[in-house]
Amino acid sequence: MLGTIVNVLLILVGSILGILLKRGIEKRYEDLIMSALGLVTAVIGITFAIKSQNMLIVVVSLVIGALIGEWIDIDSKLNKVGDWLKDKVKGKGGTGLEEESRIGEGFVTATLLFCVGSMAIMGALDSGLRGDHTILYTKSIMDGISALIFASSMGIGVALSAFPILIYQGGIALMAQTVQPYLSDAMMIEMNAVGGILLIGIGLSLLDIKRIKVSNLLPALIIPIIWFLIVG
Repeated sequence: MLGTIVNVLLILVGSILGILLKRGIEKRYEDLIMSALGLVTAVIGITFAIKSQNMLIVVVSLVIGALIGEWIDIDSKLNKVGDWLKDKVKGKGGTGLEEESRIGEGFVTATLLFCVGSMAIMGALDSGLRGDHTILYTKSIMDGISALIFASSMGIGVALSAFPILIYQGGIALMAQTVQPYLSDAMMIEMNAVGGILLIGIGLSLLDIKRIKVSNLLPALIIPIIWFLIVG
C-alpha cells in the first residue's frame, strides 16, 4: 500500500497548494516537467522490458492483448464513462448549485484522470506482486502536479478524488498480493516485461511523440500467466 499512500498524499498536497495559489503552474514549466516525467516513464519501461527471458512470450502477449483490447475497445469505453460522468455533473449546475457543480466536476475530472489509466493498474499490480513502488512513485509526482493545476480552478473537489484512488489502487495492490504466492518467478518476469513496454507507450504519449491507446493493451498483462499455465 506504500505506493498508493504516497500517491494519495501528493494529490492532497498538490490540491492544497493549488487552492492556496489560486493559479496553476505556467504552461512552459508544466510542459517541461511533464516531458521530463515522460522520459522517466519510458526509461522505467525499458528497464522492465529488457529483463525478459523469453521475448517471444512478450510479443505474443502484446499481439493477443492488442486484439482483445481493441475488440473490447477499452480505451473508448473508459472515455465514454468519463464523458458521461462529466455531463451528469455539469448538468446539475445552476444558479443555486454552481459551486456544488464546480466541486463535483473537479472531483469527477480528477478521479478519472488519476484512476483511469494503465499506470494506476500496472503500478498497483507491481506494488502488490513485487513490492516495487517505482511506477506509483512516478505517477504520484504526475498526479501531484496535475492536482495543483486542476485545484487552482476547480477547488476542493480535486482533493476529494484522493479517496477513490486509495480504494481503487489499494484494492488492486491487495488483490495482487493475495495471488502473488501462486505466480512463478518466470510469470512475473514476463508480466513485468509486458508492463514495461506499456510504460514505454505511456512515455511516448507524454512526450507527444505518438498517441498510443495503452488501455487497449492492458489485457496483454495476463497473457503470460495463461502461457505458462498451458505451456508450463
